[in-house]
Amino acid sequence: MSKERLYIFDTTLRDGAQTAGIEFSLEDKISIAGLIEGLGVDYIEGGYPGANPVDTEFFEQKRTRRATFTAFGMTKRTGRSVENDPGVQAIIQSKADATCFVAKAWDQQVKVALEISLEENLDNLRETVAAAVAAGKEALIDCEHFFDGFKANPDYALSCVKTALDAGARWIVLCDTNGGTMPSEIRAIVSSVLAVAPGSRLGIHAHDDTGQAVANTLAAVEAGVRQIQGTLNGIGERCGNANLITLIPTLVLKPVFSDHLETGIDADRLSRLTKISRAFEDRLNRAPVKQAPYVGASAFATKAGIHASALLKDFSSYEHVPPESVGNERSIMVSQQAGKSNLITALARHGITLAKDDPRLERILATVKEREARGYSYDGADASFAVLAHEVLGTLPSYFTVENYRTSVERRHNAQGEEITVTEAVVKIRVDGELLMSVAEGNGPVNALDLAMRKDLGKYSTRIEDLELVDFKVRILDGGTGAVTRVLVESRDGTGERWYTIGVSANIIDASFEALYESITYKLLKTGATQDSTVEVA
Repeated sequence: MSKERLYIFDTTLRDGAQTAGIEFSLEDKISIAGLIEGLGVDYIEGGYPGANPVDTEFFEQKRTRRATFTAFGMTKRTGRSVENDPGVQAIIQSKADATCFVAKAWDQQVKVALEISLEENLDNLRETVAAAVAAGKEALIDCEHFFDGFKANPDYALSCVKTALDAGARWIVLCDTNGGTMPSEIRAIVSSVLAVAPGSRLGIHAHDDTGQAVANTLAAVEAGVRQIQGTLNGIGERCGNANLITLIPTLVLKPVFSDHLETGIDADRLSRLTKISRAFEDRLNRAPVKQAPYVGASAFATKAGIHASALLKDFSSYEHVPPESVGNERSIMVSQQAGKSNLITALARHGITLAKDDPRLERILATVKEREARGYSYDGADASFAVLAHEVLGTLPSYFTVENYRTSVERRHNAQGEEITVTEAVVKIRVDGELLMSVAEGNGPVNALDLAMRKDLGKYSTRIEDLELVDFKVRILDGGTGAVTRVLVESRDGTGERWYTIGVSANIIDASFEALYESITYKLLKTGATQDSTVEVA
């Protein structure tokens, strides 16, 4: 029996950007879009072109390879034609493959917020969808406040769905905008909508204000919708959105869904789920939630006692899915069993092949655990993991050593009498016995240190000409006077590859230095630069 296709729409970069305390830069958006695409979702909604400079620039070029690149915006305003509405035109003229327009589906909102007639709202909806389709874009309509609107005036809410469908919209998305609808209501209302639109054209967009966004999404899928919308780790305004990191494995692994539905996410992509979730939190400079379903550090952890002893004999009894299926690992605190399969997979990504019974695997695993106890986290810093693995295996070439470095920050008056801040870094590097000293000024001590370290690497200088520091994030792991600082550095080169390295120290500059040093080392590793021989794992 053939399965129905279920489509996954990620709105982390748009709806997730409404989260209090989160501001995505252009580089953040590019990086996070890559993370999301690695998960294998069908649509990536990148933002609202024309609404702000970052989103506008983000949509100046196509940012996805496989996923449908989607722009968000409002339907046209009353009193303007589609051609003369700058908001609609910014979306249609962007590099997006698809357009997602939000339209009011609650008669009260139309009258009070928009101050237009119900018929005018339908006209605006119809004309906007038609314009997007005529421009060659796939058209989606987010029916805002749909469930509240249906409860108040079901005929009008359904007319919004039918109008969008007749105008050529590929998807009509039913939005629980204030997050207050119950799963039973979702199921009943979706069933009513199916009378005017097939499930293969319907989506669900749930907010988490009652803690039921995931449950509401699953209820809608059970009722017949075939597109789900959500965000990585459930971020979003107020209490957040439906959490795709929880929804995806539930839909893929649970027979109640997987027996008759299929997604574009295969077992290999699903096994990246934990890594992607934790790497995303690193990008946000936040600690991952330990109790998060499927991907949390405690999701498959069992303390000493009856459960642990039973688990040693029968893992399946206390685990609803195999931890490795989502890229997580089992943690039995009395025996610390964990990690070999994941480690072998991670090493393979860097061209290192070890057998499961290779004793060096235990050394790497022990080193990773010891360093993570000190504050390191390699889920979001794969390049640092590669450097560490080669170091433990004895296959890391000694490209260069930094004998010492110094950074200084000076506030002074310039020749015009203006108060300025000057940051300088001095680095002494030894390459093949030759001592090289570099001095650089930068926009802050980390930038100055980065420039000085890359200024002269002797025979390796040509290897790092296209190396660029993109971003760095700082997190204080422990408060008080003995605080530990973790620095995550993002780098890229001319190939378009981006990688992340990590440094941990009580001193922010030392932590930054460590991350920068490993970024340069990783660049040399990946370009194949060696001193005397090829790096091999015996």
